[in-house]
Amino acid sequence: MTTKANERVNAVGLAYADYKGGASTLCKGCGHDSISSQIISVAYELSIEPHEIVKLSGIGCSSKSPAYFLGRSFGFNALHGRMPSVATGALTANRSLLAIGVSGDGDTASIGLGQFKHMMRRNVRMVYIVENNGVYGLTKGQFSATADYGQELKYAGRNDFPPADLCLEAIIAGCGFVARSFSGDPKQVRELLKAALSHRGTAVLDIISPCVTFNNRDDSTKSYSWGKENQDPLHEIAFVAPGFVPEQEEIVIDDYEPGEMRTVKMHDGSQIQLRKVEHDYDPTDKMGALQRLQMAQDEREFITGLIYYDSSRPSLAEVSNLPAEPLAALPAEKLRPSPETLREMMAAFG
Repeated sequence: MTTKANERVNAVGLAYADYKGGASTLCKGCGHDSISSQIISVAYELSIEPHEIVKLSGIGCSSKSPAYFLGRSFGFNALHGRMPSVATGALTANRSLLAIGVSGDGDTASIGLGQFKHMMRRNVRMVYIVENNGVYGLTKGQFSATADYGQELKYAGRNDFPPADLCLEAIIAGCGFVARSFSGDPKQVRELLKAALSHRGTAVLDIISPCVTFNNRDDSTKSYSWGKENQDPLHEIAFVAPGFVPEQEEIVIDDYEPGEMRTVKMHDGSQIQLRKVEHDYDPTDKMGALQRLQMAQDEREFITGLIYYDSSRPSLAEVSNLPAEPLAALPAEKLRPSPETLREMMAAFG
């Protein structure tokens, strides 16, 4: 793509249009398209080279989304629920890539729940976005595992099962960056994305993204009307881009009053700034985060923001002692044992 002379470019010489993908084929007004737009904006604002990103997805409306952003990056559309395994392999082979995984509530909370949980355990460094609408939109609106208990839909009937909370599941499995947002709040989505990209391990963003065709009723917690009327931010978030704040060895959070700003410093030296709005909330308190999520579920509240943060766990690449140079870039003589070494090994079994 050729940049026009009058186009504004970022630090790497790319225009906003250079970060776009193909035209969306999703329903008009789908929240997934709004999320794609924020990914484009964030990559442009942070001056990320598209070839430094790999996009990964499974099956479903959400998993079509990577086609609509960062058309010049790498990408892989996996089997239903199997995106975490493909992501783990790709990022083991090339740890230098920034990974953005896009999944849905069906892809993650149903068939892919086991894979999701093990990705949290391994702490693969990637941003894992769940575009959560409570239904299987691609197959005509059946209930997913995150659908509201007691909800009734014209074609799906009544849901008699309790919803799975993916933020709870992520924290319990060991994820160190867990956030929830609403596709109708683009500013919050954008700032959470920036923060997630700088996290050292798996960063989960559970984004309520209404299905305008099958699940946009006023009584659904996955609808636009519910989100706009009931959204309860835990804090306001401002992001400082990586590189401007010196790296910190540990997180230090002081007590602060309502209306004051609290800074949570990230592993790479960037920081998230939290302004207390209504709740005396500490995102580094694991038990507090679990209790707050359970309270929100019991009271049908829609809390958004950074729910839990812990940068202390090493990533899978660190635990595996992967070299700084990606495995995919190493020559064969460094990846394979020499003939002499192989002969010694075989002789040891003789």
